[in-house]
Amino acid sequence: MSIGCAIPVEKRAELAQNAAKIVASGRGILAADESTGTIGKRFQSINVENTEENRRAYRELLFTAGAELADSIGGVIMFEETLYQKAADGRSFVEILNEAGIIPGIKIDTGLVEIPGTNGETVTQGLDGLEARCAKYYQQGARFTKWRCALRIDPVTGVPSERSIRANAETLARMAIISQRNGLVPIVEPEILMDGSHDLAQAVIAAEHVLAMTYYYLHLHGVFLEGSLLKPSMVCAGADCPVSYTPEEVAAATVTVLQRTVPSSVVGITFLSGGQSEEDATLHLNAINRFDAESNRKPWKLTFSYGRALQATVLKTWKGQAENVPAAKAALLQRAKANSQASIGKYTGGAASAAASETLYVRNYVY
Repeated sequence: MSIGCAIPVEKRAELAQNAAKIVASGRGILAADESTGTIGKRFQSINVENTEENRRAYRELLFTAGAELADSIGGVIMFEETLYQKAADGRSFVEILNEAGIIPGIKIDTGLVEIPGTNGETVTQGLDGLEARCAKYYQQGARFTKWRCALRIDPVTGVPSERSIRANAETLARMAIISQRNGLVPIVEPEILMDGSHDLAQAVIAAEHVLAMTYYYLHLHGVFLEGSLLKPSMVCAGADCPVSYTPEEVAAATVTVLQRTVPSSVVGITFLSGGQSEEDATLHLNAINRFDAESNRKPWKLTFSYGRALQATVLKTWKGQAENVPAAKAALLQRAKANSQASIGKYTGGAASAAASETLYVRNYVY
């Protein structure tokens, strides 16, 4: 029986299988899709020149961390340049990931532009030519895509506005259907930034509205939900909020919002870290998976899609020096394992180094 959806039946099995594999129990996503400019800022912090060879060497470090990496990582998001690069031994990064049982993915948006008539709110661009690009990425070996939208909360000025929420939701839906038509699992990312002084209750209201509208537009455009993933922010208070909340309070708010808005047909929810420290991102993920653990009201895999929260210590350890590569790989494996444990609610600590506890928050973050 064919159930209403814009994706041909013959494509749905591959999409559903790949989505499920990416978030198989204990596995999450390594987001290594920093643009050339963003990774340049990261390299600057460790006094490494932003050259193609240094970018290639660093990504090789990540993707060849060891056989254990696949125990924790089901998918890797790459920047377009990285999708076509090779390791020093001549193997393509796609080949290396496939051999490890890790699914290669690609960031497909081209950045944010301001929405006219709003209070500095943005929508994501990149839809022009996306059909052809997705076909090319599939041919190169990518099997999923990621598209980030960024929204802010400011109750005083009415942000996020209805205009912004709808514009971003429809953009996400259009990219998702284009991705699926080309055999690529879309990761839908309506990020709500940590900027602001809003409290947890205000964050809940905004997150509910954003996610409800996102799934309205995904349905409107005929997206095959079983072959898609969601990458939301955890529901947190603003960085300037005077009130501190426990991981358990963040977990309760986050799961409540998801239960109210995300269909059970979505196989996995892969949280972004959003500027949290490495350790806070792990603790919050662990609390989310432990919250209401005995109920049957969390039908999705609740896991991670972390960039900075997996790589911050790795970069500081590597410093662009070949002799530091083994230690940097070990740092990645440690954080990946910690988040793997958190994705099933079994993290008990032990990965909280001083570096892992440093905040990674950047105001008005772009990448």
